[in-house]
Amino acid sequence: MKNLAWSSVLPFLLLIGAFSQSMQQTELHDKLPPAPEGKAWSMIWHDEFDGATLDPSKWVYRPNGQRRDGWWDQKTVALDGLGHLVIQTIKEADQYIDGCITTQGKFEHASGFYVARIQLQQQPGHWSAFWITGPGVATVGNGGRDGAEIDIMEKPWLNDRVQHTFHWDGYGQDHQTEEKVVQVPGVMNGFHTFGLWWKADEYVFYVDGQETWRTTGGGACRVPEYILLSDEIGAWGGNIAEAKLPDRFLVDYVRVYDLSNNK
Repeated sequence: MKNLAWSSVLPFLLLIGAFSQSMQQTELHDKLPPAPEGKAWSMIWHDEFDGATLDPSKWVYRPNGQRRDGWWDQKTVALDGLGHLVIQTIKEADQYIDGCITTQGKFEHASGFYVARIQLQQQPGHWSAFWITGPGVATVGNGGRDGAEIDIMEKPWLNDRVQHTFHWDGYGQDHQTEEKVVQVPGVMNGFHTFGLWWKADEYVFYVDGQETWRTTGGGACRVPEYILLSDEIGAWGGNIAEAKLPDRFLVDYVRVYDLSNNK
C-alpha cells in the first residue's frame, strides 16, 4: 500500500516541480526585440538584487552631497531582502534626501539591449530615473557619437507620462538635447520594464516590451558608458513639501544583453 501510495503521488510532485521550473524560467525571460539574421541575444551583465546588501562588484554609490534641491546619501539605497533594490526619498529635519548608484568602474559597455523592471514612486517633488552616461558627454564637436547621457526612463509625473531623453556636447553653451514624452496607461501601478536597444546607428526605446521611440539622438554613441539608477528632488517633479514621506521606488532587476553570432 505504501508503494502504491508513493507511486500515485510521485507524478504529481514531478508535475509541480516542472511547473515551478517553468515559472522560474518565465520570470527570467525578457521580451527582447528580434535579433538580426545570424545573430542571437546573450545576457552579458545583470543584477537581480537578491541577498541582503548591494553587490559591491557591480555597483558604487554616488558620493553623499547636495544634488539639485536635495541631498544624495547612500543610506537611502538598500535591498529589501525580497529581491528588490529600494531607493527612498526621506526628510530629516529640514533636509530632503534620496540617492543614486552606478556601475561606473564596474561595468561599462557600448551597444546592446538594456532593461530594468521598476515600480515607480508615488509622491510629488522627486523623480526616478534609469540612465546611461560617461565622461564623453562633455566632449563637444562630434554630436553624441563620442558620448551622451541617455535617459532610458525619467518619471517626474504621477500620471501615465514617461520621458526618454538625450544630452550631448556637454552641459554648457554647446549643450544639445532631444526628448520624447510617451503615454503608458497604468504605468504608475505595479512593475513595468523600461528598455533601450542601443544600436550602431540609432536607439530604440521600449516600455513593457513595446517600442515607444526610435531616434539617432545626435548620432549613436560609439564609446562605453555606465548605468545609473537614481532619484532626484526638484520642481520638475512637483512640490516636495506636498509629499507624504518616506517614498520609494523599487527595482526588480537590471539586465544587459548583446548580440553574438548565432551558432
